[in-house]
Amino acid sequence: MNDLVRQHTALDDSDLEWLHLLVSEWQLLSDLSFADLVLWVPTLDGTRYVSVAQMRPNTGPTSYQNDMVGHLVPRGRRPMLDAALDEGRIVREGDPEWREEVPVRVESIPVRRDGRVLGVIARNTNLLTVRTPSRLELTYLQSASDLAQMIASGAFPFPGQQVDMDASPRAGDGLIRLDADGIVQYASPNALSAYHRLGLAADLVGHHLGETTAQLAPSRAPVDEGLAKLASGWAPREFEVEANDGVIHLRAIPLKPKGSHIGSLVLLRDVTELRRRERELITKDATIREIHHRVKNNLQTVAALLRLQARRIGSPEGREALEEAVRRVGSIAIVHETLSQNLDERVEFDEIADRVLAMVAEISPGRVAARRTGRFGILDAEVATPLAMVLTELLQNALEHGFGPGDQGTVEVTAVRGDTRTEARLLISVQDDGRGLPEGFDPQRAGNLGLQIVRTLVEGELGGSFDMVPASGQGTRVVLDIPVRAGKS
Repeated sequence: MNDLVRQHTALDDSDLEWLHLLVSEWQLLSDLSFADLVLWVPTLDGTRYVSVAQMRPNTGPTSYQNDMVGHLVPRGRRPMLDAALDEGRIVREGDPEWREEVPVRVESIPVRRDGRVLGVIARNTNLLTVRTPSRLELTYLQSASDLAQMIASGAFPFPGQQVDMDASPRAGDGLIRLDADGIVQYASPNALSAYHRLGLAADLVGHHLGETTAQLAPSRAPVDEGLAKLASGWAPREFEVEANDGVIHLRAIPLKPKGSHIGSLVLLRDVTELRRRERELITKDATIREIHHRVKNNLQTVAALLRLQARRIGSPEGREALEEAVRRVGSIAIVHETLSQNLDERVEFDEIADRVLAMVAEISPGRVAARRTGRFGILDAEVATPLAMVLTELLQNALEHGFGPGDQGTVEVTAVRGDTRTEARLLISVQDDGRGLPEGFDPQRAGNLGLQIVRTLVEGELGGSFDMVPASGQGTRVVLDIPVRAGKS
């Protein structure tokens, strides 16, 4: 719609925003009318109309088998559009049109904003299945007529009331029609069933909806002080009511077709099962986070025990081996601590990498600076845990074997995300400016435990590749190429 309006019409951004607000609401008008809606806007030169949006009803057969958006028609070909635009009134005159042997009643509704007519809604009703209307259908049609008059006068949609069409109830979910005093004139079968779910034993018709709804809300729970007023439909609002183990989502729409309040529409949906599943998911999320928190605590306990054991060992080799184990356990604990703070099994790995850098830098034999450039981005837990261990081993190896006591230098970790439509890869390098590799060193065959761990995790668990080469100039460069989830960073 944005492209069509900006390409063909003289409407400004505020007008376009009004049309977006209308289109977000007009599924209700289409369903209540049992009719297709097409929004026509006059072109910049005023000689044609362009269709910028279309809606088909969920409650009846369509009048248009084909998509109408983008069609251009010259002014004069459809006189009802001209009359609605020029006179600013709803036009219903004329005989039904025949489209592919189907009679279609056409009406034109001007779309008004701040006293100006921006365009015209063509309402097209398929008359092939017309029958004697039921009480529900009569209520739908009367409500549609009231909404159409509000659109024509600029009173609908309501400014600042953007509706989430996925979450907001629709006409078929349940509909209640109120008079100006908030008394129920009609309640659809679905609406009545939803109120029975809340514990209502009687019929709704003839009762004040606001008072009835407030009475059903449990007295032991905090009740919105304006609940009775909201349910009476005096203001355009959405809210939920929970009672008797049932939950209904309501939306109130005041009706002011001629400027004065004549009543309200209340749309409602039974969301009991949806809220139950949401609570189950919240409970599961909390349980998972608690598990990660306990795992982190247990790992920290293991690290503390290993640290105590290291202090009691006289052998420098044995002490060093236990301290390496402490750092390995610590890198896993960092991941679980981060996971315990998230709602899903994904982590922002940059924070983890920085903490691993700080932890490993404590073992630096000299004045060696460790830093990170680039972004790892968001990673799944099954990638983050082994990658944290790999990073720990590589940093530990660089600091221990690249520098001696008193040496100065730098260890830099670089991360680059490369995404394609089919695959995303994370390219990581760990480079130091230390002593460099011994002559004839083969990283794929080296027996060092740390490198064995790196090879196993990178190639086995992460499905990536690992190489260690001399850095340009001085030092050593380790390169990792790891596949990650595409499109996530």
